[in-house]
Amino acid sequence: MYCWPLLLLWGLLPGAAAGGSGRTYPHRTLLDSEGKYWLGWSQRGSQIAFRLQVRTAGYVGFGFSPTGAMASADIVVGGVAHGRPYLQDYFTNANRELKKDAQQDYHLEYAMENSTHTIIEFTRELHTCDINDKSITDSTVRVIWAYHHEDAGEAGPKYHDSNRGTKSLRLLNPEKTSVLSTALPYFDLVNQDVPIPNKDTTYWCQMFKIPVFQEKHHVIKVEPVIQRGHESLVHHILLYQCSNNFNNSVLESGHECYHPNMPDAFLTCETVIFAWAIGGEGFSYPPHVGLSLGTPLDPHYVLLEVHYDNPTYEEGLIDNSGLRLFYTMDIRKYDAGVIEAGLWVSLFHTIPPGMPEFLSEGHCTLECLEEALEAEKPSGIHVFAVLLHAHLAGRGIRLRHFRKGKEMKLLAYDDDFDFNFQEFQYLKEEQTILPGDNLITECRYNTKDRAEMTWGGLSTRSEMCLSYLLYYPRINLTRCASIPDIMEQLQFIGVKEIYRPVTTWPFIIKSPKQYKNLSFMDAMNKFKWTKKEGLSFNKLVLSLPVNVRCSKTDNAEWSIQGMTALPPDIERPYKAEPLVCGTSSSSSLHRDFSINLLVCLLLLSCTLSTKSL
Repeated sequence: MYCWPLLLLWGLLPGAAAGGSGRTYPHRTLLDSEGKYWLGWSQRGSQIAFRLQVRTAGYVGFGFSPTGAMASADIVVGGVAHGRPYLQDYFTNANRELKKDAQQDYHLEYAMENSTHTIIEFTRELHTCDINDKSITDSTVRVIWAYHHEDAGEAGPKYHDSNRGTKSLRLLNPEKTSVLSTALPYFDLVNQDVPIPNKDTTYWCQMFKIPVFQEKHHVIKVEPVIQRGHESLVHHILLYQCSNNFNNSVLESGHECYHPNMPDAFLTCETVIFAWAIGGEGFSYPPHVGLSLGTPLDPHYVLLEVHYDNPTYEEGLIDNSGLRLFYTMDIRKYDAGVIEAGLWVSLFHTIPPGMPEFLSEGHCTLECLEEALEAEKPSGIHVFAVLLHAHLAGRGIRLRHFRKGKEMKLLAYDDDFDFNFQEFQYLKEEQTILPGDNLITECRYNTKDRAEMTWGGLSTRSEMCLSYLLYYPRINLTRCASIPDIMEQLQFIGVKEIYRPVTTWPFIIKSPKQYKNLSFMDAMNKFKWTKKEGLSFNKLVLSLPVNVRCSKTDNAEWSIQGMTALPPDIERPYKAEPLVCGTSSSSSLHRDFSINLLVCLLLLSCTLSTKSL
């Protein structure tokens, strides 16, 4: 016990955050709704550092969970008791029982407590190789937090009651190096008093006219504008470029998207120029890139598509949400573009029920990228950010990149996909796509709790498998997608013939007898799916020829379209490289050695003092 006062020197070590260790934490977020629990963090080579600032004089808990719950979680508890800092590494089993970890992987750097707040700073390795710890990767991380007004005792921390929660974050998202002026001009594209129907899924579309600029401007930041209290109602927002051949009559009122009575003008809006999804924050373009406005090639009219998710069928909801676009006359070097890659949204995207894992793939083919890039930019385009998008059954998404049959570095991935947290991932390094490259968006689903087929579609209970690539310089390519052949999928369940010509949708089966006069959807649901059948079906679907879309800005197609065979030698699923445990850069090793030497000397003096007593 005589050593505790010496440990307070952690906050005084060289290089040790303003008001604390002297270290900087470029990422910061509020974890609770009352402003009591702030988290800061920073990656340092193979380590990650955290700063917890919590309104309590008791213990502070923080950790990582596979589901956001207490079961099978990796937890650290710390605080300051009677002037003595403490930090303890814990874990929970599947029954949520809290246990001290035999391998203590969290290391205290600073601790402070005053009459209202506790601050603790600590580090850990990204990959500890401790079976009770969660590795921290580029994927979504579900952090859990808790606090109590009393400190943890010898028996461990007391139950936190309602002072707890969870939040999904991407802890290793690269830091934004540019600082934008707070006085930037902006304009809003925001819905006005949209009545939300009492149904689970609504897509609402509203056209807007971009402010008239007399010369070229660049949008350099986009932020969501979400009506207070509607954070869970607004699921995602897409902004499309539309034809410029309209007058202002198209702006009169919004309409439900994809409805038979939807205005024809909406059908011209197919080029996605920005995408935001629930849980995401604002997006800043890199210092050398901006979204161009004010030239003939730029959008004059845009369509704001807002996806409302109302699973409880609440009535009487009125929404005023949308986007805020910050712009500048200080033109940047490159114009940004967006390519939608993956599976185009269709009922032909099929996922059997009862599957703990099922893979779907959307292909941006080498033929499409060869033709479009050779015509537009033979030297290639540079991707700087990616948004990965799926729905409720999604568990993981990877955007794979191939060149001349060889797999390159992943463009983006999220192996712990969270439907409620989707945002653009900044790439750590820009990646170049050349003519003849090909991309695969690989999505992993879980349908164990579903009794019927899951189909590709717009509802959150249907599925998507998409990647939105932000890149420069802008070229005339907006969609590079595929869908597997449906007839060979139906042959798997025994379908022999459909009624032709196709006059109804979904189309109708003619034979065999057990499916006669059923729609293909009903036939797929009638089939007796087992896990074994599902695995065999998955293997088949991944080998089928695909129909391809290779779309231009004006809704026309490049000549590459129709049925395309897939490369035969793709490894499925993607095999990740093994994690490396506890490695550090030379600079961090030198720093750690210096600190550890000082600590060893302190502990040695402590030991000598103890022996002399």
